[in-house]
Amino acid sequence: MPASFPQYVTEAITGPMPDPPGVKLRKEGLKAKHPVVFVPGIVTGGLELWEGHQCADGLFRKRLWGGAFGEVYRRPLCWVEHMSLDNETGLDPPGIRVRPVCGLVAADYFAPGYFVWAVLIANLARIGYEEKTMYMASYDWRLSFQNTEVRDQTLSRIKSNIELMVATNGGNKAVIIPHSMGALYFLHFMKWVEAPAPMGGGGGPDWCAKHIKAVMNIGGPFLGVPKAVSGLFSAEAKDIAVARAIAPGVLDKDLFGFQTMQHIMRMSRTWDSTMSMIPKGGATIWGDLDWSPEEEYVPSKRKQKNADTQKASQDGLESNISQIKRTNYGRIISFGKDVAEALSSDIERIDFRDAVKGQSVANTSCRDVWTEYHDMGFGGIKAVAEYKVYTAGSILDLLHFVAPKMMERGSAHFSYGIADDLDNPKYQHYKYWSNPLETKLPNAPEMEIFSLYGVGIPTERSYVYKLSPSAECAIPFQIDSSADEQYEDSCLKGGVYTVDGDETVPVLSSGFMCAKGWRGKTRFNPSGSQMFIREYDHSPPTNLLEGRGTQSGAHVDIMGNFALIEDIMRVAAGATGEELGGDQVYSDIFKWSEKIHLQL
Repeated sequence: MPASFPQYVTEAITGPMPDPPGVKLRKEGLKAKHPVVFVPGIVTGGLELWEGHQCADGLFRKRLWGGAFGEVYRRPLCWVEHMSLDNETGLDPPGIRVRPVCGLVAADYFAPGYFVWAVLIANLARIGYEEKTMYMASYDWRLSFQNTEVRDQTLSRIKSNIELMVATNGGNKAVIIPHSMGALYFLHFMKWVEAPAPMGGGGGPDWCAKHIKAVMNIGGPFLGVPKAVSGLFSAEAKDIAVARAIAPGVLDKDLFGFQTMQHIMRMSRTWDSTMSMIPKGGATIWGDLDWSPEEEYVPSKRKQKNADTQKASQDGLESNISQIKRTNYGRIISFGKDVAEALSSDIERIDFRDAVKGQSVANTSCRDVWTEYHDMGFGGIKAVAEYKVYTAGSILDLLHFVAPKMMERGSAHFSYGIADDLDNPKYQHYKYWSNPLETKLPNAPEMEIFSLYGVGIPTERSYVYKLSPSAECAIPFQIDSSADEQYEDSCLKGGVYTVDGDETVPVLSSGFMCAKGWRGKTRFNPSGSQMFIREYDHSPPTNLLEGRGTQSGAHVDIMGNFALIEDIMRVAAGATGEELGGDQVYSDIFKWSEKIHLQL
């Protein structure tokens, strides 16, 4: 089919397509000014093989992750072995070296035809950007953030590349564009680069002020994502990031015989980076048994607010809301729909923390499919279910109980609390650097920080679980997909309670720090760097030929959103957040932020 044919058909149906942002802004006379740095998120960057075992013969410098995923189908167990990290160290297993792909090709496309950064790169090129003014800060997204420096010196490379780009572009500071987990990775970098060696990069206390104009975070999970909990607990995050969308066969077919999910869990539990996205801030941010900031969220209410029919329908709407049950979003995991909805005083719980593990679940052959559930035995599994309900405050204890080895590694690299006193010397340790509630932004009053994210898509927030039939080697817990509500405005479908967000990151996580935690001079933002929230209301493609749409708010598809690309290009060409129009908000993020009582 000629490349122009889909556009020809689309224009015949819907009228002429708008100019891509690059064409539009070039006509306005915009030119490349500030060098730009892309920081990819988890999963979207390519990984290639540099050394492997015999089963991987012929794959030297071939992509094991990203690209066509052909090796997954040809040699699945070999692929899992090479994509896993060492379960003790969180680094390379003996005899295996898998390394990030370098250059813009590392994450322009995740798989053939599935863009990540490609659309943004192409539009920037139209106003004069090229390889020397664009840098893809690719890193091994499986590693903990500090280990990317220990093993690959990635943070040092990012530092020297930014310094070089600023020096060779007339001193124009860089615009940094992190996506997804890349926002946490870059938060870690900003602390690392100014911290003294050997733990930090030794750049001095004004490095960020000298080198960074703006940080434009796209879909940043600053306060974590509930989806990370279900992923670590039962390997059931709806999408192990983009993989399910691209290569459904990897997860949905019985690629490894009957143990596909166990192999996926064994592999993903060695990726320390996944633990960076466990919800942060406990009950203060995410709510408890009886309270959550978003408890009154009603999907249709938001739609109504956006169609300018607000006043006319307000009265009917209020009475409608009063009939709808309040959702207990603070209960991130509930064993049974009745528990998710019960009054907290009616829930009888037996503490699992001191439960005796043992009475093995299955025979020793299960050790081939390594999961720590085997070591828990029936006693431990029963104790987890009898505690009934877990909030953000008890999730960490739960994960320590079901996956002690993984969490021991993770706890050395990440932290999930709220700092009482940010001047306490303990917060100089790198494990706190990617938690915005336990670290200060750099002293850079002129640096602007943006939260750019999609809204208007149901996004996972809490789960109804059940014990799964105790088959040998099975993961003993699973989301109860039969748990549903019948009425139209329900947020519960298939065992998952949803809230407003971009399908992966809830609004609360993307928006709270810019809406409140960092806004103005706070203890988390002592120099008063300016904050801007730019939300993009999701609009699906109008027809199949439009591909993934130019107005999508979905977590990865937003990278092709024309309005978002235009905002980024204007800042790269010299505009400030005020010149973009300041905040652009469709959700209730400011209202929800007000309900969170955090010492600022």
